[in-house]
Amino acid sequence: APPARQQDIRPVLAEMRLLKDASEIAAMRRAAKISAGAHVRAMRVCRAGMREYELEAELLYEFRRHGAQSVAYNSIVAAGANACVLHYPAGEAVLRDGDLVLIDAGCEVDSYASDITRTFPVNGRYSGPQRALYDLTVAAQEAAAQATAPGRDFNEGHQAALRVLAQGMLDLKLLKGSLDGVLESGDYSRFYMHRTGHWLGLDVHDVGDYRQPGPAQGSERPWRKLETGMMLTIEPGIYVRPANDVPEAYWNIGIRTEDDALVTDEGCELITRGVPVQAAEIEALMRE
Repeated sequence: APPARQQDIRPVLAEMRLLKDASEIAAMRRAAKISAGAHVRAMRVCRAGMREYELEAELLYEFRRHGAQSVAYNSIVAAGANACVLHYPAGEAVLRDGDLVLIDAGCEVDSYASDITRTFPVNGRYSGPQRALYDLTVAAQEAAAQATAPGRDFNEGHQAALRVLAQGMLDLKLLKGSLDGVLESGDYSRFYMHRTGHWLGLDVHDVGDYRQPGPAQGSERPWRKLETGMMLTIEPGIYVRPANDVPEAYWNIGIRTEDDALVTDEGCELITRGVPVQAAEIEALMRE
């Protein structure tokens, strides 16, 4: 008999996992709905004086109460300056009147993940500087969503969000110079240091190559084209640390807005919009 040949099937499985079938999409819609409801609950119960872990407990309760089997990842509940720390775990910090709280949390249904981030005011009203940065982040997310469609490449959404964020940083005097100059130098990365999205599925950062399979044409392989049935996150943010050359009004504000996008024939559908994203809608919900 010929010698046995070993072959790594992981790349094949990763390709299969990139395109979701109807049953996978149904599970992810359910996870998205439960997670959105948990974020709504957190907004409703949020009060100054609570601790981060108390808000986390509300999320966990809502996930389980509606049949989610587990969290998709450890929940991030970051009050005040803690929101400037990526992947900050819910801790003991007290939620203070006048601060924002950033929640990045999602549940898992039938092993499929959801992934939502919202940033909202502890007292139910955004201050002027908070609102300026918040509206900028939402505008960046909208630009990325517009660039998410079949035939567009994976990186187009990130570039669209980046242009909006960088221009906003210039307008708000966080950065100096021209838009092209800031984009070329990478100066924006002082306030926005992560990518705008990732694949989503059986893992919260799901498998699958972000670039086209095959040999590189030049220095690196071209970005993968999006196809109907792919699921990815869209999550721009802005994180402002205190610094002498940064207007003090923006110090210690960290904001991220994240939704789960299903690529459709027409473009993309944000399946996690069961929780509001516009600042005025969040304020209205928190007044109820």
